[in-house]
Amino acid sequence: MTTNSSQNIAGALNAILADLFALYLKTKNFHWHVSGPHFRDYHLLLDEQAAQIFAITDIVAERVRKIGGRTLHSIGEIGRLQRLRDNDATNVSAKAMLSELLSDNRQLVTAMNEAHGLCDDQGDVATASLLENWIDEAQGRIWFLSEVVE
Repeated sequence: MTTNSSQNIAGALNAILADLFALYLKTKNFHWHVSGPHFRDYHLLLDEQAAQIFAITDIVAERVRKIGGRTLHSIGEIGRLQRLRDNDATNVSAKAMLSELLSDNRQLVTAMNEAHGLCDDQGDVATASLLENWIDEAQGRIWFLSEVVE
């Protein structure tokens, strides 16, 4: 892999990492604030999903370093790179929370698929392989969220 290729892939991974941190915090926010008749089910679902998202973050950052890149340094950098929108609203219905997370996970899969294409173009099979697992996990989250929202 050339230096330029590794920097392009590292850039894509850092944007995904910023999105993962944003999605993790939003998922935990909704976990903490969900209410309603399905509270327990949604509370547990969101906690499971947040844990799965957070577990990916270290692997993404270490992959960036393995290919010679620099990874995120701060909350500020996450804010500059993230593409998923924060939600600071104080009164969000459970259905709106789940719908928003469904949309965010779909957006994350799109970004991961784009990064996978970049890896394919650059011959980075190791990163592509990792992305395939993360895409599968995100599709699992999408499945669960869509079952309760749609």
